[in-house]
Amino acid sequence: MTCGKPSTPPLRQPLSSRRLRHSLAAFGVLLLGCHIGRVPDDELVVLVETPPATIDPRYAVGAYDFKLSRLVYAALISVDNPELRPTMLLAESVVALSPTEYIVTVRDGARFSDGRPVTADDVVYTIDFVRDPKNRSRLAGRFRDDGLQTIEALDRRRVRFVLSHPHAPFVTDLDVGVLARPRPGHEKDTPIGAGAFVLESQVGEKWRFRPNPYYLYGAPPVRRLTVKVIRDDNSRLLALVGGSGDFTQNTISPLLLDAVEKNPQLQTVRGRSSIFTYLGLNMDDPLLRDVRVRRAIAYAIDRTGIIKSKLGGRAVQATGMLPTFHWAYNPDVETYPYDPARARALLDQAGYPDPDGPGPRARFTLVYKTSSNRFRVALAQVLAAELADVGIDVDLRPLEFATFFADVKAGNFQLFSLQITEISEPDLYTTFFSSDRVPTREDPDRGGNRARYRNPEVDRLLAAGRRELDLDGRRRIYGEIQKILARDVPVIPLWHEDNVAVLGKDVTGYEMVPTGQFVSLARTHKVKAKGP
Repeated sequence: MTCGKPSTPPLRQPLSSRRLRHSLAAFGVLLLGCHIGRVPDDELVVLVETPPATIDPRYAVGAYDFKLSRLVYAALISVDNPELRPTMLLAESVVALSPTEYIVTVRDGARFSDGRPVTADDVVYTIDFVRDPKNRSRLAGRFRDDGLQTIEALDRRRVRFVLSHPHAPFVTDLDVGVLARPRPGHEKDTPIGAGAFVLESQVGEKWRFRPNPYYLYGAPPVRRLTVKVIRDDNSRLLALVGGSGDFTQNTISPLLLDAVEKNPQLQTVRGRSSIFTYLGLNMDDPLLRDVRVRRAIAYAIDRTGIIKSKLGGRAVQATGMLPTFHWAYNPDVETYPYDPARARALLDQAGYPDPDGPGPRARFTLVYKTSSNRFRVALAQVLAAELADVGIDVDLRPLEFATFFADVKAGNFQLFSLQITEISEPDLYTTFFSSDRVPTREDPDRGGNRARYRNPEVDRLLAAGRRELDLDGRRRIYGEIQKILARDVPVIPLWHEDNVAVLGKDVTGYEMVPTGQFVSLARTHKVKAKGP
């Protein structure tokens, strides 16, 4: 046997569960004794399927932008915890002097990766930069919405914020990576952060990080953290089995996970998730403008069956955007259990009778766009088949993600499927369902209301939820919003997929958080391998 790359070419087609088990067993036998290319014991190699565009927190947009940014740039507060509630990170305290005035105190001992202390002036610099329109930071709208009027450093550690109006999400808004104010003449240098790691280099699609020796919560226990892009699912799994990778999260197809869990070279860490998977509907489309059609589509989908057969039971059926364990979750909303007969009746009522009964002719055709990820396409094919069963023909169009997402923002679709990650603050309902957050062709990044949903009552409640500072009051408001959205069905909630990390057998210390962030890599390391 020759160690190194296997002679078998990467598998290109989806496999049955039985073939997957045999393939993984073959991988394990092939690589069991191989050590060429194995990662050193004091290094962690993280495998991702797509590269981050930037790790600068001022401009982060994609999932991996956020994941890596938070390793380098610590924020005042964080929601990356099991409760999805704001907790202090660089901040020692956040004190409300009134509904519109706050004092934030930076922790004594917090230091940047170059050894400088984190000061109130650095906080002022960071937030002033991101809210300045000329800098085009993705965070500018956050501090515009909360009405931030003034921010000033009272002394070395205390910052005073004054808002124009009460804004309930203000504390959550402080989840922004703090940057060191650059020295004169160094404004264009890579910004310095106070996170657990420091970016050492980037070569092609490989990022190398070293521990920050001054990290407030203790330097990470590894000598180096390497993030490497491997786009092919099977190649990524081979790297883990063979020891040239140590960790990947939410990148292994659920169809493979049963076999992965039986492989002696690997282990899994699984946790509940705030990630929301949904089917989006274009409310500007003449067919989908009718709520009976939208409800019919919802009744036509067998979520329970898909979770069991395609996701291996590793998901919770969704009733809306918020996960069931969220403090603002309302279970008392209208739901749409699998009921094809009811779906057909609603389509008949909407004026779209089946032209030939059980025959092949469809009531109408809908264009359904999704990403070209093989597993997402497989899920979309199941949804399309279930819609065909009630007489709706589906023109399924898998697209490379950038093209797909551009079409969604431009309204160039009838159906689409996407995920919303990092759900913690219920004010995200504003981003995705407020009438003034509908993207336009002139401004495709105007907001996340890609379903083109408009409801004055929801707009009123969203504004009220932002002003209401009492937690029980907010819970009531967002509970009512969830009821209206469940009734109107601008999107069809599908499920909250579990977060699942696959790790080498020697990796220890990793803890999952519902947001799926990589924050606990700061405490993750490998148990030194024994023997040859």
